[in-house]
Amino acid sequence: MSVGTILGVQIGGAVLLFALAAMWYWSPRLMPLPLKAALIPLLLLHVSRTLGLTFIVPTVVDPDLPRSFAVPAAYGDLIAAGLALVSIVALRAGWRLAPVVLWIFTVEGAGDLINDFIQGARIHVASYHLGPAWFILTVLVPALLVTQVLIAVRLVRPARARRDAHGTGPDSSAVAAPPSSPQL
Repeated sequence: MSVGTILGVQIGGAVLLFALAAMWYWSPRLMPLPLKAALIPLLLLHVSRTLGLTFIVPTVVDPDLPRSFAVPAAYGDLIAAGLALVSIVALRAGWRLAPVVLWIFTVEGAGDLINDFIQGARIHVASYHLGPAWFILTVLVPALLVTQVLIAVRLVRPARARRDAHGTGPDSSAVAAPPSSPQL
């Protein structure tokens, strides 16, 4: 089996593992909670994205790893970690614009992960010596990907509930409940 195939199998297996954990355990417990209580545990994982800086440490990963992959991956993760931390502060402090901050984190964080997958495939990242960064790709990134989806789903849910309450959602025949803002 080629190194690229092994990397793909390990990433796919970890995504499956975290997706099942999310469906069976995390989502049923977190989704009914208020936004603050549901998202902070997921956001805490994203603060670990500072580990992405590993890709620009030449004594840890192959010094020939293309900078066109390593630099955006490293700094995209650093920005996502910072935005996750700001999102946590926004939620804990009850900022009125916390949902906006969360969406900024979600768009940047998801965009960074998608870009990393595309650029990693473009340069055949598995053909480089990744050292401990191998585990970032095969364990942490799948967990980040799944929790990123959970965060986005949870952010959409209050908006859908408000639309349904106002009689503008898919089940608009129901009696409209009084409007309410999402609980932080």
